[in-house]
Amino acid sequence: MSGEFVLRIIGMLVIAIAGVIVGVRLSIPAGGPAELWAGVLGAVGALLGLVATPFVTTRPLRAIRAGVAQVSAQTMVAGLAGLIVGLLAAGLVAFPISLLPTPFGQLLPFGAAIVFSYLGITVFIMRQNDIANVWRGRFQSSGDQSGGPGRSILLDTSVIIDGRIADIARTGFIQGPMLVPSFVLIELQHIADSGDPLRRQRGRRGLDILNRLQKDSPIPLRITDLDVEGVREVDDKLVILAKQLRSPILTNDYNLNRVAELQGVTVLNINELANAVKAVYLPGEKIEVHVIQEGKEFGQGVGYLDDGTMVVVEEGKSNIDHTIPVTVTKVLQTAAGRMIFARPDSQ
Repeated sequence: MSGEFVLRIIGMLVIAIAGVIVGVRLSIPAGGPAELWAGVLGAVGALLGLVATPFVTTRPLRAIRAGVAQVSAQTMVAGLAGLIVGLLAAGLVAFPISLLPTPFGQLLPFGAAIVFSYLGITVFIMRQNDIANVWRGRFQSSGDQSGGPGRSILLDTSVIIDGRIADIARTGFIQGPMLVPSFVLIELQHIADSGDPLRRQRGRRGLDILNRLQKDSPIPLRITDLDVEGVREVDDKLVILAKQLRSPILTNDYNLNRVAELQGVTVLNINELANAVKAVYLPGEKIEVHVIQEGKEFGQGVGYLDDGTMVVVEEGKSNIDHTIPVTVTKVLQTAAGRMIFARPDSQ
């Protein structure tokens, strides 16, 4: 039996009894039968209580709970600090205002408390990032590192499945704790339970990566129950949650990257990081490459460097399964990554 149903029954009984009492009292001046008035108003009260009780009890509380769940802890702390400062300011001006003649001396202190409280909450929430940075910088300047190394970083499903996040976290490039929302974990579980073998394998690998991050990563990994009400898509929830928490999103999803950037959310893209740290080769440099397959054009061979960079070797088809020295002729940057064109030194 749900709590809302119990409240409906209680509301129905209370308002029905009130309707009966009102009906009896109205029947006296009206001169009509008390039973009729009591019965009609009692039935109306019972129906009203059954229908209207949730709208004044459980549903407002549920809406308040959903609203509070979407507010970050930093915003709540900033609002509380603003309220305290506003009340202190109102207290300072309350005494001289209370000396004014009636009714100003009684009304204006109360109005000042409301105005200063509102201003304090509004200003502190608007400047919460600046206040947090000043507070964090104060501790760091005094040598206290208890404030933590940085902001939390939200992980999306694609970057967990990709797996490279475990190696990146171990290198120390990530400065803040990693945060995985529960809705991302649920999506990862659905992928792991998929009927498609390839999709199921990717989902299980993502769960293994999370387990590995929790056990071996020097950067803490936390699962959070923060959710976004009224939004179904996981990517949309991530973007909204990142804006609420003022946190960047770590991903390798191109579409999520662009959507988040358009909404002013900082994005850390692993693919862009991988391209940035690849070795840079200039035309004329000599490298060695192992040719593994035939290229698209006639006579071409294709090989890969240790960092995954694709090398297209002109006239390299005859050297498949051999490691040969080549000279770089052109470097092409594409959306998929960097591509190198080369020719064998013997040519």
